[in-house]
Amino acid sequence: MTTTTAPAPVSAAPRRGALRPRGLVWTVLRLHRTAMFVWLGFVAFTAGFLLWLQGPGANATQAKLDAFGYGGVLDAAYDQGMLLGFTAGAYNNLFYDPGTLISLASFGVALFAAGPLTARELEFGTAQLVWGQSPSPARWLATKLAMPALAVTAGMSLLVVLYRLLWNAHGNLLIAGIGPRAFYFSIGPATVAAPLLGLALGALVGLAVRRTLPALAVAGVGYFLVNSFRGNSWPFQGRYQQPEIHSRSWAVNAKGAVIPDPDCYDNTRCLAQHGVVRFGREYLPSSDYWPRQLLETGVLLGLTALALAAAFLLLRKRSNLV
Repeated sequence: MTTTTAPAPVSAAPRRGALRPRGLVWTVLRLHRTAMFVWLGFVAFTAGFLLWLQGPGANATQAKLDAFGYGGVLDAAYDQGMLLGFTAGAYNNLFYDPGTLISLASFGVALFAAGPLTARELEFGTAQLVWGQSPSPARWLATKLAMPALAVTAGMSLLVVLYRLLWNAHGNLLIAGIGPRAFYFSIGPATVAAPLLGLALGALVGLAVRRTLPALAVAGVGYFLVNSFRGNSWPFQGRYQQPEIHSRSWAVNAKGAVIPDPDCYDNTRCLAQHGVVRFGREYLPSSDYWPRQLLETGVLLGLTALALAAAFLLLRKRSNLV
């Protein structure tokens, strides 16, 4: 009598391994995980800053506006150290700080694409080693650019939405002048397109220079020139070129009637004579906003496409020489 032994059951592969990215995508994610964590940290910090500005950060200045109108906004700004510049705690100054962080992050994207993403791998021969295996040079570059492009688009889109919500909620707390105009015309879809151009430009520079430090320098200068053109050229958000954004101020008396702002500032006797119980103020929307934003976004995306095409053509030439 013979007995047969049943084959041992085959254990299923772990589900976590099945869900994990594979191949070149996983390699890129692991290689640049530090940059990914830095980007996620930047987005989380800036988003939290924007939410704070929309909530408790605006309370003191909002109370001044409610009590004294635009004069209260001016008092709050100067009382909180508006003249101290970068170190000021004035709400008017803090409002623009996330925009500065976004500009610096876009600059950082260009440097990252030029240095760690492309030039460093060409300099140390890592890219050539990958090309000798299954992935083609074009697929290598496409994967290299797709991961940060998705991260940049998602992160910047979130920050732009939060920034526009902040403008709608508390743009009335800003001191009138160049600042609100420059901000109004600079935050929108073009803010998402700008770092994508930096990514493409950085990759092109990295492929052309093939040395990390020189590529960082060239990409930095190139993206600085792009930002200078954006900030000072018609029909984009040139500080002195866009039309004025008009503001509207009003007061509400004890009977609930809306009356013109009597310009009492913090004169309580004047406020009592007019029966003012609270104030309101807003910046009126401009019909020029969307034409400018869409035109600038189209230009930036067009330049991004040209830079990408040049990068792939250059890569094809370089890989044929390997």
